[in-house]
Amino acid sequence: MADKRPIPKLRWWMAGLLFCATVINYVDRQALSVMAPVITPELGLSNIDYSNVLQAFLVCYTGMYLLAGYLIDRWGTRMALAVSMVWWSVANMLHATARGALSLGIFRALLGIGESGNFLAAEKAISEWFPPKERGVANGLVNAAAATGAILAPPLIVWIYETWGWRFAFVLTGGLGFVWLYFWLTWYWIPAKHKRIGEEERELLAGPAKSVRRPLRWRQLFGFRQTWGLFLARVIADPVWWFYLFWLPKYLGEERGFTMVEIGLVAWMPYLTADIGSILGGWVSGRLIRRGTTPLNARKLTMLPCALMMPLGLLVAFSESSTVAVATICLITFAHMAWKTNLMTMTNDIYPTAIVGSVAGIVGLGSGLGGTIFTRITGYVVEDYSYQGVFIIMAFLHPIALLVLHSLIKGPLEETTVPGTLTEKAA
Repeated sequence: MADKRPIPKLRWWMAGLLFCATVINYVDRQALSVMAPVITPELGLSNIDYSNVLQAFLVCYTGMYLLAGYLIDRWGTRMALAVSMVWWSVANMLHATARGALSLGIFRALLGIGESGNFLAAEKAISEWFPPKERGVANGLVNAAAATGAILAPPLIVWIYETWGWRFAFVLTGGLGFVWLYFWLTWYWIPAKHKRIGEEERELLAGPAKSVRRPLRWRQLFGFRQTWGLFLARVIADPVWWFYLFWLPKYLGEERGFTMVEIGLVAWMPYLTADIGSILGGWVSGRLIRRGTTPLNARKLTMLPCALMMPLGLLVAFSESSTVAVATICLITFAHMAWKTNLMTMTNDIYPTAIVGSVAGIVGLGSGLGGTIFTRITGYVVEDYSYQGVFIIMAFLHPIALLVLHSLIKGPLEETTVPGTLTEKAA
């Protein structure tokens, strides 16, 4: 960066780097799901075997959340996300050497260890680079990147499979992370150290902020009702996203009779609507904040209609029309990502930037825990019964999660007293 001239709205370029990292994260994560209709019979995997492989990812992904959040706060966003990218990219490439359930499960576990740092680092980076009124949109952009990765994965990976086979798909997608790494290490610094930030933007990002009187251990964060509210909401609601992420291609193939080519043509659609939901959900809550609504109330008001849409998922369970099923799934993923964007942004609204990584790790632990439990249940339900029961359960998870969230989160931390633990003040 020899040129020292300020770059206007540099924070959105930082958001662009986070967007690209998350796209790669989800392309790598989806490679197995897209190839599942081919890989599972070739390697002799049953639905329960496949569920166990997914479990290996989720257990390690979940278990790493607490450590990853701590490391991000300790190492800083720049180094922590770089290490995560290298780890999961190599792990994804190793999938190409799998010969059975055991080796596939090991490589999946390694992928989970690396990928856990992506969203945590993104949340901390957003706290570093965006004021509260823009954090919803910034988080929406990151969530949209997840959906974008899921959109790109089916046609891209099916094309690689048709051209070179499924093993090469893991090698090629894993290599994308090393291209991103060059741009990340060249361009990402915190605002106070960035040489291309303008004075106006520097002052915007140095505005009123919360400060921690003394360092907190992650165990102390469980002393806050807000932490439990965010954690439990992710435990309850996130299984819906994990199901569509890991099981949608298999569902379309086994239950709806789609071919691999048809899966490649259709499976991206729910993630496109999820993309729209991510951006729109963040924009709506940001708009409410500009009109005077408090940040937390703005997030909750935006999440309410999203939760009320979820029972429409019953149509997927009982409709004989594949068109109706896919259209309903698209609506569900739209609502879920609008919901998730605002839930994630609450972490930025409630906690000081210095501990956002640690808090995000705890909240992310809830997501992985819910996904791990539900994925295990899904494997047995699908193997012994059908997909119908899974869709019935998922129809009511978000309304329950919203009730739990609202009962535990009434305001930001400055309205809660936990003696001797945290003191916040305006900078």
